Amino acid sequence: MDDEARNFQIMEIAELLAKDNISIHEQDQKKLQKYYDFAQKEFHLNGDDSVQLVNETFLYLTLKNAKDVDPLQDGDKFGAGFS
Repeated sequence: MDDEARNFQIMEIAELLAKDNISIHEQDQKKLQKYYDFAQKEFHLNGDDSVQLVNETFLYLTLKNAKDVDPLQDGDKFGAGFS
């Protein structure tokens, strides 16, 4: 999948999260299941891929909302795996 398609998927889920007023720190699997199911249905993903996409969306939202954070310097604070 190319970056443009992946970014589109992330933005779709981000909009749904914002519409539902879900915290970027949400951990309740029962609440998150709605977004996993959405990703599976809308983007034809399997369970693991839908979880990964939703997690990437939360990472995107966390980085987007972070003030004065350089993701290349502080990426490990977000579990991004880069530092």
